[in-house]
Amino acid sequence: MTDFFTLEPEAQAARLEAAGHEALANWDISGASLALIKHRENAVFKLEKDEFRAALRLHRHGYHSDDELRSELQWMQALSGFGVRVPNVIPAKSGDLFIRHSGDGLPGELQIDLFEWIDGEQLGSVEEGVADPDEVAATYNAIGELAARVHNQATSWELPKGFTRHAWDAEGLAGDNPFWGQFWKLAAASKSETELLERGRDRVFADLSRLSKSPKNYSMIHADFAPENVMVDVDGVRLIDFDDAGFGWHLFELATSLYFIQGEPYFDQAKESLIEGYRKHRSLTDEDLELLPLHFLARGFTYIGWVHTRHETETARELTPMLLASACELADQYLRN
Repeated sequence: MTDFFTLEPEAQAARLEAAGHEALANWDISGASLALIKHRENAVFKLEKDEFRAALRLHRHGYHSDDELRSELQWMQALSGFGVRVPNVIPAKSGDLFIRHSGDGLPGELQIDLFEWIDGEQLGSVEEGVADPDEVAATYNAIGELAARVHNQATSWELPKGFTRHAWDAEGLAGDNPFWGQFWKLAAASKSETELLERGRDRVFADLSRLSKSPKNYSMIHADFAPENVMVDVDGVRLIDFDDAGFGWHLFELATSLYFIQGEPYFDQAKESLIEGYRKHRSLTDEDLELLPLHFLARGFTYIGWVHTRHETETARELTPMLLASACELADQYLRN
């Protein structure tokens, strides 16, 4: 059998779609159509059968343990109970929040889960930024409010027994083995870029290590408030895709929400609106905001790590030049200050 990662994206998607159809027996669903929406970390398909719609997610093999995935889904349920608008998990007929599926031609045994379908439009994309710049002020104000409510829930929530997720802390972001990979070893980086990444890593690790961790500034975070994970509809904004959720600083969350619109003419307006919205529900001082450049750079390093450890994917190959240039520019600016 041809190795999964040597296949063209269309062939990979075809194998994952076939696996998705097989797995749907665990929900007593047959004869549904599956349309690929996204294939990056995971593969997400839109499921339709008669009037029923849902999102079927097939996880990247080996990314999260069963306990880690179960914890993610538990947090989503807790957020929903807190009044935060997130997709509701649809348990399998066994009552499990996800199932495991294996088959010929797959990269390994896959975890698969099912969610209610979310209407609305994506705020934007990693590649293109915000889809509707005219609505930046209102949208980012709403994102700020949403982030604050997420953090309010997380800091007041008693973790269930056995709850486990990764940490976006000093070690997870810039330690010897960061969660998304040793970004300073990116093969596409030149010698000077590699040296810049290494110096930036040392500085970021030292500066993050000095930060406190308390409910005031650190808890479970979504960690991927990118434009494509914020759905906009007539009722406001809704957050999807909790795959990267883990323990981290709240400012890292805010930096992520702004990262892919750096350089856009509406960036300052978006940043101001985000902060204003966040402050409606949660304290955020000017002194806190002085640390935002640190979290921007740490965020940029994670994206370099992502493409480094997933270099076999088409997405990584396409995004590497942009992400490397952005991270190096941020590192240069940060080290000069």
